[in-house]
Amino acid sequence: MTGTERRAGILLHPTSLPGRYGIGDLGPDARRFLAWAAGAQQSVWQILPLCPTGPWNSPYVGLSAFAGNPWLVSIEQLVAEGLLGETAIENPPAFSYGRTEFERVLPWKSGLLRAAWRHFRRKAPVAARRDLEAFLEAPEHSGWLSDWALFMALRIRSGGRAWTSWPHDLHRREAGALRRAGHALSAEIAYQKFLQFLFFRQWMRIKEEANRLGLLVMGDLPIYVAHDSADVWANQRLFDLDGEGRPVEVAGVPPDYFSEIGQLWGNPLYRWDRLAEEGYAWWVARMRCNLRLTDLLRIDHFRGFAAYWAIPAGETTAVEGSWVPGPGRALFDAVREALGELPLVAEDLGHITPDVHELRRGLGIPGMRVLQFAFDGSDNEHLPHRHPEDVVVYTGTHDNDTTRGWFESLDEDGRRIVRGAIGKREGRVEWDMIRAAYGSASRLAVVPMQDVLGLGAEARMNTPGRAEDNWAWRLAPDSLPAEAAERLARLAAESGRTSSG
Repeated sequence: MTGTERRAGILLHPTSLPGRYGIGDLGPDARRFLAWAAGAQQSVWQILPLCPTGPWNSPYVGLSAFAGNPWLVSIEQLVAEGLLGETAIENPPAFSYGRTEFERVLPWKSGLLRAAWRHFRRKAPVAARRDLEAFLEAPEHSGWLSDWALFMALRIRSGGRAWTSWPHDLHRREAGALRRAGHALSAEIAYQKFLQFLFFRQWMRIKEEANRLGLLVMGDLPIYVAHDSADVWANQRLFDLDGEGRPVEVAGVPPDYFSEIGQLWGNPLYRWDRLAEEGYAWWVARMRCNLRLTDLLRIDHFRGFAAYWAIPAGETTAVEGSWVPGPGRALFDAVREALGELPLVAEDLGHITPDVHELRRGLGIPGMRVLQFAFDGSDNEHLPHRHPEDVVVYTGTHDNDTTRGWFESLDEDGRRIVRGAIGKREGRVEWDMIRAAYGSASRLAVVPMQDVLGLGAEARMNTPGRAEDNWAWRLAPDSLPAEAAERLARLAAESGRTSSG
């Protein structure tokens, strides 16, 4: 992240937007949120990864580090552009508001997206056909789009089974097998490319609208990718795999604030030696793709670039593991040489050692502070008065409970400590926490939308270490209150964080 302006931002993933069609998308509700945020004097919109998601719907276990999530495509926008007939959405199912029912929404939306492809082939406007051709021919998509589309076509044909269970010649990517599969699955491959065209087309228009309103978009880039992903299948040499394509060791973190048994993520680890031999080209391409979609980029689990926790494959917890040196500065120097200065934020939470701080500061990348971690009775670095300028402060992140839920879970002594530290000027703990975040020296203060609305634990986005029942929270209809926007704008003005400076 560059610049010295003091900014305020909102954390809200697009899937959490409201709407009639069961899951937040890139349609009218996204534009209404952006207008509301701009009116609230916000200048940063932070999102979670935009990648296609796997069985548990986690954006941190994506099927690709380059592709976009087709479930974010707005059906309303397709109808408005003449890319889908109006009758397709005349009688949508009665989806619940406030949560995404993935098991109901995704099959229904999949049917509509396939209908849009049939409609497009028959009746698409000439301009839209030209746009699709330009997308398919664009050099920025040449390194990943074909692999992604073939991966998805093969995955669908196999009934969703992992690529390691595919026929050996496809598993090992033998050239003849790939050619035969490409020919046999050409129709599905074309459809998968069309979905990416729709996503990129709609997302870039939303980003342009955000920028027009004075909002920078902060994306999120997980350090690791899923084993069952197009990235690992297409680049097996770059990952620590055995002869059958299975991980030798996997990623996670040791026991910490979130979990007494650590977090066993299960992602394959990189072969950093091979990446270095190739000039970190895959990472350069990944950064370039993500920075095309966003203005800023938060690097999740930054400490893994200094040293990462390697857990033997087959372990059931993250307790047993060892620290292994990461690529350090060499990776970032290679990316900077290719792309120029990088507007990054380092997620440096958890078990942080001096080498992590040294790497971050040497790169000039701001770190993070989280107010919910501050109140343990000590002179904690997360306390607002201890924040330096080169950090981004959050009341809580997507991995925390909401501030209301967190506060209500504290015992009486814990609540007293919090109240003693932040006061009661705003009258509700979540707003006092927002005031404290805004008042800190940090250049950027980000607040989850749940805290702006004063929601409790029922609105939590993710509970680390639990696979099910995450990522589903959504805004209810008409839940962008003017009073909350006015209150944010007042606090932004008082703390020098307005969009005008």
